Amino acid sequence: MIILNDFDRKKGTKLRNFPTFAIQYAPHMKQNMLRLAHYLRPYQLNIVFNILCNILTVLFSIISIPMLIPFLQILLGIEVPPTIKPTFSWNINGLVKTFYYELGQIIVHFGKERALIYVCAGISIVFFFKNLFKYLSLYFITPLRNGIVRDIRQELFEKTLRLPLSYFSDERKGDLLSRIATDVQEVEWSILNVLEKFIREPLTIIGSIFVMLQLSTPLTSFVLLLILVTGVVIGGIGRTLKKDSTELHGKLGELIAVLEEALGGLRVIKGFNAESYQYKKFGTVNNDFRNLLTRILRRRDLSSPLTEFLGVSVVCVLVWYGFKRVQLGDLDGAGFIAFLYAFFTVIEPSKAIAEAYYYIQKGLAAVDRVDKILMAKETITDPANPLILNSFEHKIEYQNIGFHYKTGEKEILKNISFEIPKGHMVALVGASGAGKSTIADLLPRFYDCTAGEILIDNKNIKDIKVSDLRSFMGIVTQDAVLFNDTIYNNIVFGLQNVNANDVMQAAKSANAYDFIMATEQGFQTNIGDRGVKLSGGQRQRLTIARALLKNPAILILDEATSALDSEAEKAVQAALNELMRDRTALVIAHRLSTVQYANQIIVLNQGAIVERGTHEELLKQKGAYFKLVTMQDLKN
Repeated sequence: MIILNDFDRKKGTKLRNFPTFAIQYAPHMKQNMLRLAHYLRPYQLNIVFNILCNILTVLFSIISIPMLIPFLQILLGIEVPPTIKPTFSWNINGLVKTFYYELGQIIVHFGKERALIYVCAGISIVFFFKNLFKYLSLYFITPLRNGIVRDIRQELFEKTLRLPLSYFSDERKGDLLSRIATDVQEVEWSILNVLEKFIREPLTIIGSIFVMLQLSTPLTSFVLLLILVTGVVIGGIGRTLKKDSTELHGKLGELIAVLEEALGGLRVIKGFNAESYQYKKFGTVNNDFRNLLTRILRRRDLSSPLTEFLGVSVVCVLVWYGFKRVQLGDLDGAGFIAFLYAFFTVIEPSKAIAEAYYYIQKGLAAVDRVDKILMAKETITDPANPLILNSFEHKIEYQNIGFHYKTGEKEILKNISFEIPKGHMVALVGASGAGKSTIADLLPRFYDCTAGEILIDNKNIKDIKVSDLRSFMGIVTQDAVLFNDTIYNNIVFGLQNVNANDVMQAAKSANAYDFIMATEQGFQTNIGDRGVKLSGGQRQRLTIARALLKNPAILILDEATSALDSEAEKAVQAALNELMRDRTALVIAHRLSTVQYANQIIVLNQGAIVERGTHEELLKQKGAYFKLVTMQDLKN
């Protein structure tokens, strides 16, 4: 059975580049291992050494079983050695007979005490090497486990950055964080952590059963029958575990989402005295998570005591049946005790495999959630044969643009057409929801238009590499996006080989240099999460300095001053004027005073162009633009 997520079952999508595990049905094992090989390839030596050490661990574990027999025979006073030297051979019976003969010679010449010392020393050496190789197997597998987790998390992060913005409109940020952080770690704990057991434990079981067969075939057959019955009972417990675990990971994602929203909106929560509402909202999700987790843990925890109880019950039955075999003379007392030890050697790995099954079911739920991100479609991609855009020389053209987020949904933009000649400033104005930001987002291909085309110097932007296209653009948004880093690193963000003097000049041009130097460490001052240590105007001027340093040919300004007070707006507007000098600009404006000098103003309403012209031309028309200006004048 190939483990697929719900998305794959519905769409028939083939999984790529992610390890899934065949739990049932051997024909699919090869296919699943090939998927796993994508991540295992860099760790081939670790795998080889791990398997080798596991084989040696099992070998010394098996050797320890027959070594107990002479130890017990000496303690119990049973006659051990044959008096005639056997013919040496490399099969197990020949080796055992040779061992018994040599042991007998030691007893004859040095006494039972010396022989017991030798046997104890031999057993100690065997167990030393058994545990040494067990440790080494873990030593070699640990870098593989942690490395695969790192690789999956890295691939997830890179995939997240490549996904289009439309993907995140349908997903909660907290849930995505949960998948990248918690679910990936769950893969390590629940699958990679127990994967080794599916190599070592079956070998241990096979070796122990082999020794048991050598000691007593009837007893071994009886034991296998009991184990089969026990396995059926245990296997029926965890069939719903994966389903519950999938729901659990979803609840955890919801929990993190509520927490992330609360931390991001602390000012609003406190300002509206909404703490009790948030307590209740978080408490509801937290309680649901607790109840579901309790149910899962109870089912999982049942496996260990149930296995132990069934194991003890099997041992009791085995002791009864073994006693009968001893009475019949099929086996001596020392041999039966060694058989019991071999049986317990089988029980422990059987128990480990049973627990591993529960963990894997739990981990596969995390695999499904991680795989949903890895298999998400990347709609914004580079063309197979991209056109070269070395420079921007003439104009940007929007030709009959239409756009909707999903097929069948209402169109956000309808038949939008306009030009932005090089060096000109075109402003987009209109009520909220008119489509201004969507038009701007189409230019750097944050989204792709669903009708029409956008041209730069007569080249369709879909025919240009995304990175080349965006290298010509600088973006300043209404919400100043800054990172928890130094002022310097926020200004040079995304740029390589930057000169410190250029950074200083960009800060001066953005009217940011004075307040930067007034901070405790100047350009090396950390500004906190999202620039919380700075005012709104200061944050905005840093983003303008970032754009100035990039020196883009095309600017996209999305209501860059609308969230500022009058004093901050003047400083930022002066910086924007410096930024827009001799550049091509697409400006989204809320305050119309900031775009009255635009070469062309386009007025939008419900996704369509209703007016266009200069500030003076539109005022004379006394249409939609005139009403917007009048309303703002009334507000003032």
